[in-house]
Amino acid sequence: MRLKLKIWRQPAAHAKGEMRDYDLDGVSPDMSFLEMLDVLNERLTEQGEDPVAFDHDCREGICGSCDLMINGEAHGPEVTTTCQLHMRSFRDGQEIVIEPWRSDAFPVIKDLVVDRSAFDRIIAAGGYVSVNTGAAPDAHATPVPQEDAARAFNVATCIGCGACVAACPNGSASLFLGAKITHLGALPQGQPERDERVVNMVAQHDAEGFGGCTNIGACTNSCPKEIPLDVISQLNKDLRTAMRHGH
Repeated sequence: MRLKLKIWRQPAAHAKGEMRDYDLDGVSPDMSFLEMLDVLNERLTEQGEDPVAFDHDCREGICGSCDLMINGEAHGPEVTTTCQLHMRSFRDGQEIVIEPWRSDAFPVIKDLVVDRSAFDRIIAAGGYVSVNTGAAPDAHATPVPQEDAARAFNVATCIGCGACVAACPNGSASLFLGAKITHLGALPQGQPERDERVVNMVAQHDAEGFGGCTNIGACTNSCPKEIPLDVISQLNKDLRTAMRHGH
C-alpha cells in the first residue's frame, strides 16, 4: 500500500505545531497502525529527521497507552485500540490524518503524545478502596450477587485510554469517571466510601478542565472496551445520593 499521511508535529509542549505531509509506500495490510508509524520513523531517522513521537506500551490493547485521532475518529475507524487497528482497514492511496487527543485537559507534550495525568489525579481523589478488606481468601466470606459481580467486572475493563474524552464534543471524561464509580459502587467493599468517593472524583474531574456530559454518546461509540453509556447515569445517581446525605 502507498499512503499519504498528514501528521501533527509539535516539537515541545508550548511550541507551535503544524500538520506535515509524508508519503509512505511499502505498507503491508497486515501491519498494525503503530507498525506503520514505526516504518515511517525508521525512514525519517535514516534521512536525519526527527521521528514522530507517539505513545505506546503493550501493543496488545491492554495498557491504554496508544492514543491517536485518526481521520477525526478516536483510535480510528474500528472499535479497538490504535495498536490493534490494522492497515487493512484502509485502502491503497488513502490520505490518513493523524492527530493527538483533542482536549485541553490532555495537553500535548510532543507531536502525538499528550499528558493524561489528569486521569491519575481523578483516581487519586477517590478511585480506590482504602478500608481493610482482608487477605485474598477472605473475599469468599462476602457473597456478591452474580449480576453485581458481572457488572463490576465489565465496567472495570476501562483502560483509561482517553478515547471517550477525545471523541466527546464537550471534552467530558464522564464515561471514564462513570466506569470507575460503577465498578467500585457495585461491590460491597466499595460501600463505606461511596459518597465521599463520587463527590471527590467529580470535583477533581471538573478542576482538571473536563467538560460536562450532554449524553451525546460519542464516548461509548469510540470506547475500545465498549463501556456502556449507562455508567454515566449511575455516576449522576450516586452524586445526587451523596448530596442528599450532606456531602
